[in-house]
Amino acid sequence: MLFARRREKHLTPPQGLGAADIRTESSICTGETTVGFRDPHSGKLLQAVAVHTPQDLADFYRAYGFEPPQ
Repeated sequence: MLFARRREKHLTPPQGLGAADIRTESSICTGETTVGFRDPHSGKLLQAVAVHTPQDLADFYRAYGFEPPQ
């Protein structure tokens, strides 16, 4: 096991939510954009992360094991 291959560990999305539940929100006042999982019952954005560049958005998708949109 000297040269064992490392497996990428992905974060776990909230229970019952998947790639189809990922949404972005932008603030009207500051223009800050966040991405996270939209809870269909409460409408809240869960596990939200600030997005500064398109690469940040792609990294969010990949962190959870999903392919980023084109």
